[in-house]
Amino acid sequence: MPLTMPLQVLWVEDSPGDLRLTREAFRDVNPLIRVHVACDVVEATAFLRHEGPHVRAPRPAPMLLDLNLRKMDGREVLDHILDHVREDENLKNIPPVTSSGADADVVKSYQLQANCYLSTPRHCDAFHCLMKSINDSG
Repeated sequence: MPLTMPLQVLWVEDSPGDLRLTREAFRDVNPLIRVHVACDVVEATAFLRHEGPHVRAPRPAPMLLDLNLRKMDGREVLDHILDHVREDENLKNIPPVTSSGADADVVKSYQLQANCYLSTPRHCDAFHCLMKSINDSG
C-alpha cells in the first residue's frame, strides 16, 4: 500500500468556532489533512517564510483565507501575502483560496489574484462537501 503524504493546509482565520468546524470537517473527509492556523497577516507571512516559531513549517497547498478577519480586512491580508509570494520563488505555486459568505467578495478576490474563491456555506452538509472538494483538488 503506497504511503500518502498528508495535505498541508494553511488556514488564515481568527474565529475559534470556524476553526473548530473546519478542522472537524477536514478530519471527517481525510484524517491525513493537516490544518495549520494563522490568525493574522503577520503569523501567515511568518509561516510561509519559515520565520520564528514556523522555521520547520511545511509548505502548504492550498492557503485558505477568510476575508472577514477582525483585526485586518481579509482583502488587505491577501494583497500583503501575495506581495510576499510574488517576491519568493518558493512560494509562487501555493494557491491562495479566499472564502466569505458575501457575493461581493468574489470580484475583489480575483482582482487581488486569488486562485479560487469559495462561498462559505451556512449548513453543515454543504460545508462538509466544500471540505471534500478541497481535499479532492489537493
